[in-house]
Amino acid sequence: MKFGKVAPSGVGHRILLYGPGGIGKTTLACSLPGPVAFFDLDESLARLRPQLEAKGLLENVMPVEGITTWAALRSALQSDGWDGVRSIVIDTGTKAEELAIAWMFANIKEKGVSVSRMEDYGYKSGYRHLFDTFNLLLCDLDAHARAGRNVVLVCHECAAKVPNPQGLDWIRYEPRLSQDDKNCQLRYRAKEWADHVFAFLYDVNVGKDGKGTGSGTRTIYASEWPFCMAKSRTTDGTFPVINDDNFWSNIIFE
Repeated sequence: MKFGKVAPSGVGHRILLYGPGGIGKTTLACSLPGPVAFFDLDESLARLRPQLEAKGLLENVMPVEGITTWAALRSALQSDGWDGVRSIVIDTGTKAEELAIAWMFANIKEKGVSVSRMEDYGYKSGYRHLFDTFNLLLCDLDAHARAGRNVVLVCHECAAKVPNPQGLDWIRYEPRLSQDDKNCQLRYRAKEWADHVFAFLYDVNVGKDGKGTGSGTRTIYASEWPFCMAKSRTTDGTFPVINDDNFWSNIIFE
């Protein structure tokens, strides 16, 4: 039997960042250690240009152009030319899933015929195809992480019901990726894959009287709470995002 050694700290971080639209996920991702290769699948960088310029982030970001299909996304990640890139961002993983589904419909046939809906596949087969297809993207990102680059999936959020073996179930925020408990646990697969799952939310709670309390501060949660999925291998707690606080310095140690 041959034993190895613990991997060096130069391995990149695998990050899943999610939250509601407009809270600042894209801007936060642009402030990662750069240069940042940015897959702008949601086409938001152009609208954010003035904000990024004001924060001095424009020179930190290198948009990866011409990515409109699943095949183009995977081909770009598997290509050469990544030397010098320190972080890779896919914005969003939610949109990447849509591209994966479109690729499936065109390439994974049901009885020799292309399909146009998940239901056109056999019972639950479409969701199994989706799990297998999307998992290939995570493998592509793994290769970059092993090469020392940070890789980030930015996702929109959704509200999900969480089974609780110890009592009543509850509702919490989770990344908006497909989740079918038996055939496509894509959301949980992404959580397992990531070194960090960061919930980027507004600090507002609703009391028993139905009134909202809290400052409304944009806050990043790095550890699990009943109201959000989160985890981190290097930090815990909550991080209010105010002005230009450097959040990533708490996560990615140089």
